[in-house]
Amino acid sequence: MELDNIDFQILRLLSENSRVQWKDLGKQIHMTGQAVGNRIKKLEESGVIKAYSLIVDEMKLGLSYTAFVIIYMKTANHNSFIRFINSQNEVNEAHRVSGEGCYHLKIKVNSQEKLNLFLEKVLDYGNYTLYLSIQKIKQGDSLISP
Repeated sequence: MELDNIDFQILRLLSENSRVQWKDLGKQIHMTGQAVGNRIKKLEESGVIKAYSLIVDEMKLGLSYTAFVIIYMKTANHNSFIRFINSQNEVNEAHRVSGEGCYHLKIKVNSQEKLNLFLEKVLDYGNYTLYLSIQKIKQGDSLISP
């Protein structure tokens, strides 16, 4: 799908507030709500818009520890490890990487005990290096620009 400037405007506004009503969004870009809705449906159908998400204040949920874990696998069979990380609620993000280690994980837990329990399970698959976050500087943003 070829995106034009209006599509990028719609994506930017939806990334700021995906619950905005089409008519209100249309007012901001000088279109009718129905025309905006049709464009949004095309963006969804073409796969440009994959999903809408919810951002939760993790501190209010008690998830006060953020850790970054570099995994060094013991074996070349990674399937069981991938199943493991997909089953762990603590794992916020997981990336297979080139460079240092095999995987980089971002995990969120509410206590050092939970962190230790998670790390003990990781040892079944490989060794790790742990980095604790001491301050969040920037929240991930959508990279929408024409």
